[in-house]
Amino acid sequence: MDPYSAEGELINIHNAFHQGQHREVLDFDVSSLSSDNALPARVLQLRARLALGQADDVLADVQGETAPELVAVGALAEQARGNTDKAVAAIEGLAKGDAGDNATVQVLGGTVLAAAGKAEEALALLGRHQGSLDAVALIVQIYLQQNRTDLAVKEVAAARRWAQDSLLVNLAESWVGLRLGGEKYQQAFYVFEELAQAPATSSAQSLVSQAVAELHLGRTEEAQAALDQALKKGSEYAADAIANQLVLSVITGKGSEELLSSLQKADARHPLLTDLAEKSDLFDKAATKYKAKVAA
Repeated sequence: MDPYSAEGELINIHNAFHQGQHREVLDFDVSSLSSDNALPARVLQLRARLALGQADDVLADVQGETAPELVAVGALAEQARGNTDKAVAAIEGLAKGDAGDNATVQVLGGTVLAAAGKAEEALALLGRHQGSLDAVALIVQIYLQQNRTDLAVKEVAAARRWAQDSLLVNLAESWVGLRLGGEKYQQAFYVFEELAQAPATSSAQSLVSQAVAELHLGRTEEAQAALDQALKKGSEYAADAIANQLVLSVITGKGSEELLSSLQKADARHPLLTDLAEKSDLFDKAATKYKAKVAA
């Protein structure tokens, strides 16, 4: 039986992880799990600790472990600490051998490679999966980052045929919907709102997702309310909440300098800041071509 299926032992802890309820993942009682599921549960808890910013502790936890799944967790922790080259080397080493057929190695390895800018290598590794929804979800994210929305649509449609109403399929379909626009915005909103507002599934992550959908629908006040809730939930998604508050402030014509400073303090390497820096550099380079020339 698939441990992540509706009847499987890991369905609740797995869903909690993907709902962004990382503290609940850590509190999950794993003592009664079968021996086959003990390692997958440990991996989910280690990933939750990484999401909570505990990279050093996770790395110490897996030090000396030889199981491919835990070596992959170690690589993910190294990347979180800024040691990208070391992380990539570890994943590439795993991918060359039989460990490349391991579902956890594929997902964590794909995460490391994609974050390191090696999207095609990540897709090649993830493409070896055998019915892994985690792999499907990551493939969809990579396609969207590459603006290959048509491929993301096909990936979700194919997964929907065999995974039906799985949480990850619903999330992946919603991510794609936010890119497609139109009536898809409203459909994505319903998914995120249901997760964000139900006490059993609410998290800072789902609230930020709801806020993004609200922004696409032009509902700025509702987006602000969701972001305020997200900031009260916990610190692990504070940077994403602040980043979207920054976007909201620009849309509504409010000052953004204070929010920009807050985002830099929360996560100096946040993708929004990286993107702004790249665009600012490109603008400065372009501007030099149009400087007035003063004749001697």
